[in-house]
Amino acid sequence: MNKVVLIMISIIVVLGATIVGVTMFKPKTNDISKEIVTKVAEEEILDDCTDEYVELENDKVMQANSGEEKVSPYCSFTIKTYYKKCGHTKSEYLELPKELVNYTKTQVKEKYKNYKLKKFASNEIILYHENDGECGEHYIVKEKDGKVVIYIKNGDEEEILEQTDIATDYLTETDKVNMKNGIEVIGKQNLNQLIEDFE
Repeated sequence: MNKVVLIMISIIVVLGATIVGVTMFKPKTNDISKEIVTKVAEEEILDDCTDEYVELENDKVMQANSGEEKVSPYCSFTIKTYYKKCGHTKSEYLELPKELVNYTKTQVKEKYKNYKLKKFASNEIILYHENDGECGEHYIVKEKDGKVVIYIKNGDEEEILEQTDIATDYLTETDKVNMKNGIEVIGKQNLNQLIEDFE
């Protein structure tokens, strides 16, 4: 029985020694592959395509980091004109020109050199300029042949703009008296409001 135990112990020792020996002397393939990967990653690959790509990427980063505000496609666009002769300012609310989308403040100033840039934001642009003449929105409303007539003033001259179908017979006495002298109105919106009041 002692012989059997000794044989078993000997087999276990031999197996254990074999396993330890194999693991200790086995080549380290993982370390070799790591070195190869590291060397490939450290090498610089240079050609025209990668150089251009790096330049493009740098440009994009610079643009993104510049933080300069740009015009949105939904930006409101207003031109204000001050008329020196009559002292009035007229505001025109226009559709944004498509070419202005993504323009910076500097680019908008360059495009509209003859205007002052009163306000610049991604959602609002206001341009301003001065005109030596009149605004062209000076009206006089008078009675002619029993009807309400709209005249436009050009300096000291009056020219018929529109002869309405509104009969002066149905106006209040105050309106009739004012109509004889002529009611001065400035701006289309005010003119439209006055005509609506008469209807």
